[in-house]
Amino acid sequence: MLEKNIYTGTAPKKEISTVFSDTLEELIREDKSVIYIDADLMASMKTKRLWDQYPQQVINTGIQEANMVGVAAGMFLTGMKPYIHSFSPFITRRVFDQLFISIGYAHKSVRVIGSDAGISATANGGTHMCFEDIALVRTIPDSCIIDVSDSSMLKYFLRSTKERPGLTYFRTARRDVPDIYQDGTVFHEGQGKVLAEGEDATIIAAGIMVATALDAHKLLKEKGINARVVDIVTIKPLDTQLVLDCAISTGVIVTAENHNIIGGLGGAIAEFVSEANPVPVLRIGVQDKYGQVGDLAYLRDVYELTAQKIVEKVFQGLNLKKAK
Repeated sequence: MLEKNIYTGTAPKKEISTVFSDTLEELIREDKSVIYIDADLMASMKTKRLWDQYPQQVINTGIQEANMVGVAAGMFLTGMKPYIHSFSPFITRRVFDQLFISIGYAHKSVRVIGSDAGISATANGGTHMCFEDIALVRTIPDSCIIDVSDSSMLKYFLRSTKERPGLTYFRTARRDVPDIYQDGTVFHEGQGKVLAEGEDATIIAAGIMVATALDAHKLLKEKGINARVVDIVTIKPLDTQLVLDCAISTGVIVTAENHNIIGGLGGAIAEFVSEANPVPVLRIGVQDKYGQVGDLAYLRDVYELTAQKIVEKVFQGLNLKKAK
């Protein structure tokens, strides 16, 4: 069902990092079993004040990401509810074995926050610009992957996943993410949201590309094309029923993600659609490239993560649909 008056297109009321810090403090105050562990990046997510104020529930392991994952797994065994944070490449790529074995295989419940996902790493450049974290975490059985679209989504899932079994992975930017949802919006694991209706094509987006997809919807409308826009919400588990409905109803899907097109949202959609109801699936994302230094606008252009590129891809898809 279409939700009314969701997208505001405005600057965020609060930056993602501020919402993360504030929500974490609420959780720490409410539940003494909540523990936050960071690998020396508290300043980046504005959580250093929590380390000062709640030393029994907030730990800085230093730059020891693999050790941090092990500490979180051990603390779960003592009855704690761990939230752990580092930049996305360090909390996934660098410590994949620990995530897979110590949390996934061992059936531990840990919430893993990877910040500065994809091009949002900006000036930190290629070593910090993770385009493969979704692909990695998707292979961990029973994992949940939330590509955060705005601060309301982050706040909701930080709370709702506190008791979730298994590995829950949040990938998020820290700043410059426009508000999409109204405060108090309810989200569900494995359930996407239709943000704009349309019958000609479907754009399925995640994370920072959701606002971009809504911009593309407006551009397409000016050209006489009515495109459905979906925020997939969780890339794993995938809302297969909604994706199937989009494939049947519109006959073409364009995916948009701040991630390598290999193994990410586009890959997940293509895998499912090819088996369930084959229609053209065209992917907007990083075309199997490494990261680099740059501001967000520059990086969007370089990696073709723009509304105009989504529009072009929709028209390609429409031509393929006509040719069938």
